[in-house]
Amino acid sequence: MDLLGELRSRKLLAIVRADGAETALACVQTLVEAGVTALEVSLTTPGGVEAIATARSQYDPDILIGAGTVVTPEQADQVAAARADFTVTPAITRGAHRSVELGLPLLCGALTPTEVVAALDLGATAVKIFPAKVYGPGYFTELRAPLPDAPLIAVGGVDAQSAPKYLAAGALAVGVGSPLLGDAGTGGSLSELSIRASRFRTELNV
Repeated sequence: MDLLGELRSRKLLAIVRADGAETALACVQTLVEAGVTALEVSLTTPGGVEAIATARSQYDPDILIGAGTVVTPEQADQVAAARADFTVTPAITRGAHRSVELGLPLLCGALTPTEVVAALDLGATAVKIFPAKVYGPGYFTELRAPLPDAPLIAVGGVDAQSAPKYLAAGALAVGVGSPLLGDAGTGGSLSELSIRASRFRTELNV
């Protein structure tokens, strides 16, 4: 799978954090039905590994199901066994190193130019600029001046209004958590989640 190509085409990576596996799966189902086809389930979700395994068994391979907040080597091993399509880390964690060892595509968290280069040197498929909101879309333009080929994903505080600006500044995709999920991860309205998903897709033209 060409994960970079897929993310560049889909533009939106939904980040699911929930109060349990059942709620996470309900959010995943709602998002998929709303046309969002790249998702990560954060391991801050109780039962997150089980939710990933269940989702991966329920959906066709063209629905990308990744594991987020992979911090430890053990977590990387667990999500690999759950057949996650990729891992996402908040920083250059031991889980990031283990993901590369396992051959799992890695979206590695970084913020500074030094960290971006270190993540790519580690073997990351793409670098998750987190938290993107700290410096905003203009930061991506600045990063890409010395690093024009660096595949960057904007994550952290990206909402429907700012998402297209990150893409215009050079991000290949945006990862969106709470501005998309709202309270759906804690039992809130799934119909409202669907509406937000449609708005993001409209803003990103996907």
